[in-house]
Amino acid sequence: MATDFPTSARVVIVGGGVMGVGLAYHLGHEGWGAETVLLEKAELTSGSTWHAAGQITHSTSSFGLGKCVDYNIGLYSGGLEAETGQPVTWHGCGSFRLAYTEDEMDWLRHTLSVGRSLGFNIELVGPAEIAKLHPFYNLDGVLGALHTPDDGHVDPTNVTMAMAAGARQKGVRIIRHCRATNITQLPSGEWQVETEKGVITCEHVVNAGGTYARQMGEWSGLQLPMTSMTHHYFVTEPVPEFEHLNTELPVIRDDKKVSGYIRMEQKRGLIGIYEKENPNSVWHDHCPWDYENWLFDADYDRVMPYLEESLNRMPIFAELGIQREVHGAISHPPDGNPLIGPAPGVRNYWCCCGTQIGIGWGPGLTRELARWMVHGAADISMRDYDPRRFGSYATKEWQVVKAEEDYCLRHEIPFPHFNRLAGRPIKPSPLHDMLKAKGAVHEEVYGFERPRFFAKGIAQEDHYAFNRTPVDDMVAAEVQAVRNGVGIMDVTAFTKVLVSGPNAYALLDRLTANRMPQKDGSITLTHMLNRAGRIELETTIVRMAEDSFYLVCAAFFEQRLLDHLAHQCGDADVTITALSSDWSALSLNGPKSRQVLAQCSGADLSNAGFRWLSAQEITVAGHKIWAFRMSYAGELGWEFHMPNEACVDVYTALWTAGEPHGIADYGSFAMNVMRMEKGFKGAGELTNEVTLAEADVLRFARTDKDYLGRDKTLNTDLPWICAYLEIEPDGVADGHGGEAVLHNGQVVGSTASVAYGPTVGKILAFAYIKPDAAQAGTPLEVVVHGKARSARVLGEPAYDPESLKPRSDA
Repeated sequence: MATDFPTSARVVIVGGGVMGVGLAYHLGHEGWGAETVLLEKAELTSGSTWHAAGQITHSTSSFGLGKCVDYNIGLYSGGLEAETGQPVTWHGCGSFRLAYTEDEMDWLRHTLSVGRSLGFNIELVGPAEIAKLHPFYNLDGVLGALHTPDDGHVDPTNVTMAMAAGARQKGVRIIRHCRATNITQLPSGEWQVETEKGVITCEHVVNAGGTYARQMGEWSGLQLPMTSMTHHYFVTEPVPEFEHLNTELPVIRDDKKVSGYIRMEQKRGLIGIYEKENPNSVWHDHCPWDYENWLFDADYDRVMPYLEESLNRMPIFAELGIQREVHGAISHPPDGNPLIGPAPGVRNYWCCCGTQIGIGWGPGLTRELARWMVHGAADISMRDYDPRRFGSYATKEWQVVKAEEDYCLRHEIPFPHFNRLAGRPIKPSPLHDMLKAKGAVHEEVYGFERPRFFAKGIAQEDHYAFNRTPVDDMVAAEVQAVRNGVGIMDVTAFTKVLVSGPNAYALLDRLTANRMPQKDGSITLTHMLNRAGRIELETTIVRMAEDSFYLVCAAFFEQRLLDHLAHQCGDADVTITALSSDWSALSLNGPKSRQVLAQCSGADLSNAGFRWLSAQEITVAGHKIWAFRMSYAGELGWEFHMPNEACVDVYTALWTAGEPHGIADYGSFAMNVMRMEKGFKGAGELTNEVTLAEADVLRFARTDKDYLGRDKTLNTDLPWICAYLEIEPDGVADGHGGEAVLHNGQVVGSTASVAYGPTVGKILAFAYIKPDAAQAGTPLEVVVHGKARSARVLGEPAYDPESLKPRSDA
């Protein structure tokens, strides 16, 4: 063992690519530098980082990711080199994203609005303007482009080395040529990292292993879903037309024709391709440990159609030879988003891996991970990146199928609600086949299949667009059926967890902001917070008995809820039981729901016999099930929770009883519309980046009890607040979230959720905006598809503002 090898640290990062080094750099800036050790088995960047093409763009429709790339570009274009004295070789040439179809133009218009909300230098331009800045590109068929002049590209190795220098300046110790061989958790809860040079014990361990990350996770019994996919780019011989250029040409992103990007590489051309068929995945079992600066032989057969089109689009390349072929492996998670955050089921094991665009996304995401580790919460919503968004259903075989699907979608239009169909169904509910036969179009949520809508009179498939589609009419019909009669929905995908035992009440009381249910059968809506006072999740708690509590929340929060409970439980006498896969759930809503249920159950369903926000065990179709009188639709209604074997019988009984009343199936799209009409905040608003005060849900927080995060969540000095808006409709486009909100012509925030409410005839939105613009009645504008629309802050729900309907005794 080396005599100077450390034996302990607060943090050990395993992996020296742009992600691991980026995290080390940002942990240094958050104050943990002197307590952090980074291990790299070879040289820094020798995995996937060194062969990255290095582009980065402001062209993103994700609000949170937009914050990251803006930070990254600022870091690359001056901040990092000024701080460390190390060159990064930034090329600030700008970029264009081309559009050939109206759907692509709509995508660019939406991206333009998101960019405006973030203050980006971004504009939509026509072919003439493209040609001025890039005279060599064949623009046949091009309608326009998104121009992001502050974009560019950077040398991946130089960036990583500069961040390494910055990390060392903050006290981080970087040990090269030191391969980790095992990571195990000790009985104390600490982590032990075994290496070729010795053993380090640490409080936090970080998997930044790149293409090794999945097999490294297996050392610790973890299943971290990602697959290595190979990607080509080619560098041409010197281009004569480039020799006398005074400025570098903008990067071209041509998603339709090239399925990739084209740019200058010094005086040469660089062509990158993400083929849309026959993708190549490698190392399904494990990445070879001697994979260092590794490249595969080029597979021209696979990419030739796109390579030929790239030469058609850049005719000045046509007679040139290929001087360099780069065909390297990159990690792809099942949904394309990296794994950034806590590993599932354990404490203080952090993922910083699965990143297919490390240079473009890495520094911003690692900054957020550093903040999460040090302060207890990131400053952007991490829902899309949280490793706990996958469950045990994400087997290796499934991971490969989904990664290959993701690779092929890399340069497709990211339509709202795009439904990725490969590898499904993986967790169908007991009603899946029955509902599919009735026209259900399902979506996948934490592996579960949940109905989106029911196709009526058109093909049973999604219809994708940034504008309204025939699906909107079907959703409106489902909403009308619920509002005027009765509707039923399969909500099995909800997370369902039972917390029981002598200390169950005390544990939940310490973790929830609202008052706990005090009587058996009572129900409370509440929020769990982290130590930074930010929202961890929203949950409904049903008191089944004095020492038994049933928790229901959104499907994708299941592992987060289980981990939060387990980490806070300590030695308390509490049993935590996940019931999501064993129990099903149905929702029955509408003014005729009582009449329907009365034909299936002998329970007293009057207000006196079954009060609002209460639960009872009742019998339906010969099965004892739990009925909760509550409604996310804002109507008279119940939720029914039961073992899986009861679900088909209960659904059939309710449907049969409802037929004389015009019962209709409805899906998650209608559910979302109804909650927006009712002014209920959802997962899009209640994120880890906001407090209860910022989300404007302090009415669900008690001031007379102590709970985790209490002191920080009651802070009233608010940078933004969640406002409820109505937006002028145009009958064509409604918006999709992330749109810029203006007050007196100035950007004051952005939308979080948007939906057209057919019952009220208005576009409704939640938006995080500056508090002085959030007062009821304030006139605003929202930029929808590039055009400003009149909007107004609402002071009450657009539908049933007095909440009389859910409490109806009729």
